[in-house]
Amino acid sequence: MINLEEVNRAKLNLETAQMAWREMQRYFASGAVLYVSPELDLVETAYQMSVDNAALIGQWMAAAQFGKVTDEQAKTWWKKDAQLWTVVVSPWVLVQPVGSEV
Repeated sequence: MINLEEVNRAKLNLETAQMAWREMQRYFASGAVLYVSPELDLVETAYQMSVDNAALIGQWMAAAQFGKVTDEQAKTWWKKDAQLWTVVVSPWVLVQPVGSEV
């Protein structure tokens, strides 16, 4: 039996990519970039967004583990020429710092 949840998670996993923050500027400028804390799993976060799990997303937001990228984060990542893991959950682009880019 096919488990659609696992299929959707696998699809999201295949759609992740590393990108330089500098390549993300137009998405940031349009307000479409969301920060995912390193404590969270990027693919699982994207999956929960795709199924609109508002309760869990709200918990992450309250814990400052998820939300819009701040101007301060953007400036820091620009200065460091940071690399981030990315995945799209339309209309959002979720980003997670790689290694020490937090």
